[in-house]
Amino acid sequence: MRTNLTTLGLAAAVGIYAMPAFAAEEVKIGVPSWTGAQAIAHLLGAVVETRIGGTVEFVPGNNATIFQAMDQGKGDIDVHPDVWLPNQESFTKKYVDEAGTVTLSSNPYEGNQGFCVSQDFGKANNITDIADLGRPDVAALMDSDGNGKGEMWIGAPGWASANVNEVKTRDYGLLDFIEPVRAEESVKTARIKDSIAKGEGYAFYCYKPHAVWYMFDVQMLSEPTFDPAKYVMVQPSDDPDWYTNSSVATKDALKNVQIAWSNTLPDRSPAIADFFANFQVTADDVSGFAYEISGKGRDPAEVAREWVDANPDRVDAWLGL
Repeated sequence: MRTNLTTLGLAAAVGIYAMPAFAAEEVKIGVPSWTGAQAIAHLLGAVVETRIGGTVEFVPGNNATIFQAMDQGKGDIDVHPDVWLPNQESFTKKYVDEAGTVTLSSNPYEGNQGFCVSQDFGKANNITDIADLGRPDVAALMDSDGNGKGEMWIGAPGWASANVNEVKTRDYGLLDFIEPVRAEESVKTARIKDSIAKGEGYAFYCYKPHAVWYMFDVQMLSEPTFDPAKYVMVQPSDDPDWYTNSSVATKDALKNVQIAWSNTLPDRSPAIADFFANFQVTADDVSGFAYEISGKGRDPAEVAREWVDANPDRVDAWLGL
């Protein structure tokens, strides 16, 4: 009996050490404030936990914080789930192209961004183009605080796109009529809902994919066709005088949106890094996730796990199975 127990104990020990390496893998996923990024972050986490058997920690942070942590490569934050290019190009140039410390996925989905109003507000006041927000009658309808200017949400603090939109507001000649507002995205969503319920005017930065297209009847305003010669954007990370030295008077080009991860991750967690390299979603996927999370108020982790369970073939492809 003693021999049998010893043999069984040895077999168990060998079995433990013979388990796949990824069973002990771990990753810390950066979570920016916008809903699409939160959705993808939790989708990545759900696959790591349920299919790879790794451990996940979600770390809130803005673009600068997440890229700096990935650059340091110490495992404080290993992955950015939603890199919009060229919006965040100052970060990818610094850490992907120059420092070579961060890897950018080669499987992007397409993003489109602009400015929106509710369909009812747009139809009632013949608002179809960004220039219409500079009409005094329209601006007056968007002035909720009585300061003589209509409010327009341009993005959350720390967003590179908010910097672009601040320059656009100036270069589209709207500053005499429109006050650009930065606030968390939850504030914007609540304001859209409130303005529609009260029949008030409101304009806001919008983009696809996003839950807003499922939540409300909104329309994206037209802008001058993208012209690289009229799109000279310098981010604060590159120039303290970024606002003065930037000039943007054209619509943004369509975006490539993908994930990025620290170049030290493959050594620490190779199975997770391989999964990241194969990971790919569509804009419709992300809009659907975002609607479930921000539109229905569901837990991101629950939504992600449901999706993983419902789409085994796609997950298998990401894992090379």
